[in-house]
Amino acid sequence: MREGLSVVRRGLPAILVGIGLLLGGCASRGAGGDGLGYYWQSLRGQMHLLQASRPIDDWLQDENLAPALRERLLSARRMRAFAVERLGLPDNASYRRYADLQRPFAVWNVVAAPPDSLELHRWCFPVAGCVGYRGYFAEADAMAQARQLADQGLESGSYGVPAYSTLGYLNWLGGDPLLNTFIGWGEGEFAGLLFHELAHQVVYVAGDTAFNESFATTVERLGTPLWLATEAGPAARARWDAGQLRRAQWRALTGHTRQALQQLYQDPQQRGPAMAQAKAQIYQQFRSDYAALRAQWRSADAALLTTDAQRQLYDRNQARLDQWVADANNASFGALAAYDDWVPAFTALWKQSQTQVPAQVPAQAGGEAAQGWQRFYAEVEKLAALPALQRNTRLCGLMPADAHLPPACAPDQDSASVSTDGSHPGN
Repeated sequence: MREGLSVVRRGLPAILVGIGLLLGGCASRGAGGDGLGYYWQSLRGQMHLLQASRPIDDWLQDENLAPALRERLLSARRMRAFAVERLGLPDNASYRRYADLQRPFAVWNVVAAPPDSLELHRWCFPVAGCVGYRGYFAEADAMAQARQLADQGLESGSYGVPAYSTLGYLNWLGGDPLLNTFIGWGEGEFAGLLFHELAHQVVYVAGDTAFNESFATTVERLGTPLWLATEAGPAARARWDAGQLRRAQWRALTGHTRQALQQLYQDPQQRGPAMAQAKAQIYQQFRSDYAALRAQWRSADAALLTTDAQRQLYDRNQARLDQWVADANNASFGALAAYDDWVPAFTALWKQSQTQVPAQVPAQAGGEAAQGWQRFYAEVEKLAALPALQRNTRLCGLMPADAHLPPACAPDQDSASVSTDGSHPGN
């Protein structure tokens, strides 16, 4: 469906397909279903985003453009070229425009899970398949949906999302734009998000959130250091390195907690009050360990915050993470798993692909590197074409010996009752 879309032939249905890809949900009523009203808010939100975007060149012609924004838009053009030439990512209309949405997030996602499981409730869409989250363009709508799910006995939550991908389906309308919601990020984080979202346009498996997000995260984590090593200055590389250390600490903390919760929920001896008590202890330990990590971070950062503006921005960002930790529940940890579970397997596959590049490669700069990435994408596409059980078996075989195995690799995993992303279908 990516080719041949036109306003005349597809019109509104094509737009609904595009926005439904990552704002998906089915029109039936039930847990979280509100019929056509959901699609209407999606359509309005996406059209506002498209109408707010303008080509980067148009923004650069504005003499009153803030210097920091001008510099970032110029670097974004170079990142976009780098993504094509060095990483083999799609050369299309996406991320060649910019929009200021006048809000802190592009959308707000809703997630939910049972009290005794990390398996996400899912919403199903004909094109995207079933996904473990649902997106809203208004925070109030997302919060209302989360409350409705909580009233049905699920643990739920909503969180802001700085960007989402329409998977290339809307490139005929100008593609996904750069947004104010992430334009001010550090150079490494900004490049990583750009590479991540473009990766979604390379391979996407309907209904397999863990596969899709882990693949895109792998492209992000491998591609960003390449950009920083060749295109960025020492300060940007130093900030990225420091951030990577903290991200590793955060992943270790949340990964340990998620593993403890999974083991608890899989233990047949732990039911009723015993499970509730053990669960409360795990979450209490998580919050205690986070408090110690937070104190360590703030102590290290104190000398770097030399202005009131820096301190205020730091406090705002810290407050968001504090709130996530305070509200963390099964849905929160279920959503985290999708971004990490298969990254070691995809990384191993990427390394294999880099050693298999033919001797004859294009002469242009970056051609050899891009061809290595294209080989990787071809292997990922082969995985995507497999039935879910075979795909997971292949990914499990790629996992390094020292990596934590996802639940899909458990010997007694019942693939008939659990989806490829570890979630159960809802409505």
